[in-house]
Amino acid sequence: GGLRPRPGQEVSVKVLGALEDGGLVERDPRLTFVPGHGDVVQALELGVPTMQPGEVSFFLAACPYAYGRPGREPDVPPEAPLLFEVTLLEVRDGPDPQPLPSAARLRLGSQRRERGNFHFARGDFAAALRSYGLALRALDGPASDSPGPEEEEELQEQRVKCLNNCAAAELKLGRTEEALAACEAALRISPDNGRALLRRGQLLAERGRDAEAALVLRRALELDPASKVIHAELSRLAKRQSPPSS
Repeated sequence: GGLRPRPGQEVSVKVLGALEDGGLVERDPRLTFVPGHGDVVQALELGVPTMQPGEVSFFLAACPYAYGRPGREPDVPPEAPLLFEVTLLEVRDGPDPQPLPSAARLRLGSQRRERGNFHFARGDFAAALRSYGLALRALDGPASDSPGPEEEEELQEQRVKCLNNCAAAELKLGRTEEALAACEAALRISPDNGRALLRRGQLLAERGRDAEAALVLRRALELDPASKVIHAELSRLAKRQSPPSS
């Protein structure tokens, strides 16, 4: 009895997950998540909102709705279907952002970025972007303490990683404007980040802004003189700018 979870509400479930041979690979007495945030496998994302509190359901998940083609080392083989037994324990309104200690913000940001990487590896770039966005919200959220120098440095590093990952996902979705914005946001935090410099230079060159692209790529080359990719990009720009020989 009770209402099914609505969008934005938080749920707590008891989960068991098994392979076809009966081997148990998931056991969580109280897993808490917000459906739609991309923090759990798709079988739970799609299945739990159909349930009512107290209900026990079984979901047979084909591999795209579990751990996909790669599986999950070391216990879920590639392309493995999973059988989930799920008990919906509780449904409540989604939590308001609460001030968290810096260590908790770092941990949550890292978890969500790794979840984004999981989606990216599976080719679900929209889901990856959602997870990276949630990671940035955790890293940028209200703090209940003043981070020390080391924690502040790590927070900045995590933000730059998330923004670079956002740029990669945006490119996979064909959204170059958004990818360029993510690169520039990363460079505002870390002006000498080589990955962001290279990608920004490539994007500027694609848009025909060759002079800007060359400046950015030369700076990237100063930081990584051995990079064959940067040399190739600069060579391509030089050929494009040179007049054809008679």
